[in-house]
Amino acid sequence: MRIAVASDHAGFIQKAPIIEHIRSLGHEVIDLGPATDDRVDYPDFGDKVGRMVARGDADRGVVICGTGLGIAMTADKVPGIRATAIQTVQFAELCREHNDCNVIGLSGRFVPLELNEQIVGTFLTTEFGGGRHTGRVQKIMREDDPSFEGVPVDFTGQE
Repeated sequence: MRIAVASDHAGFIQKAPIIEHIRSLGHEVIDLGPATDDRVDYPDFGDKVGRMVARGDADRGVVICGTGLGIAMTADKVPGIRATAIQTVQFAELCREHNDCNVIGLSGRFVPLELNEQIVGTFLTTEFGGGRHTGRVQKIMREDDPSFEGVPVDFTGQE
């Protein structure tokens, strides 16, 4: 797979080792920056990864900031992206299996590198489960459609 990777200055220290880990798993990496740990704004780098994955120029994306939260939120705003911040291996597995997540946000400050490497490995090897999850992912993606007016207030989910 082709994996797009980027960070901000707070995630920069883990970016190179994460890239090497992804390569060691046999994947191609597209490093979208930054080139140094000089202060940068995480939304710019979350956007770059999100758009590359959404265009199909990368199969999945990994973004790293201090918490993994803001950079994942930014990537998730890109139409076609299902991004979330991940701090555990089990969440990495479930975000793929249940939500067909295509970009993950990692914490470069609060999660040790070794755990982030395990998270990335799980993210890259877990397949989408399909089945009952397919319709739910379709409902997530309808939020990208500007003509979708939202779920009615009186909707109860009962048939």
